[in-house]
Amino acid sequence: MIALYCQAYHGEHGGLCPDCRRLADYARHRLEHCRYGSSKPTCARCPVHCYAPEMRQRIRAVMRFAGPRMLWRHPLLAMQHLLDGLRPTRTRSPDRS
Repeated sequence: MIALYCQAYHGEHGGLCPDCRRLADYARHRLEHCRYGSSKPTCARCPVHCYAPEMRQRIRAVMRFAGPRMLWRHPLLAMQHLLDGLRPTRTRSPDRS
């Protein structure tokens, strides 16, 4: 999604601009350290908002732009994301052992 956004807004082809690279690295780091692990719901349905306010605003703009375009560029990933959004969320954090 970030690559689609960066290509459209920053004209980068085959990579990400430095700002979008920082956003992608931040998002990857947050996902790797998420308390829900592989059972994480989509961010919109997650009870824990782990992004800093500025990064949350930036990723929201990326998703708003790239979300509809994902259906055409990566239809399987888009469908998987939609199905993940339908998965029920837990109200308490899982135990980490």
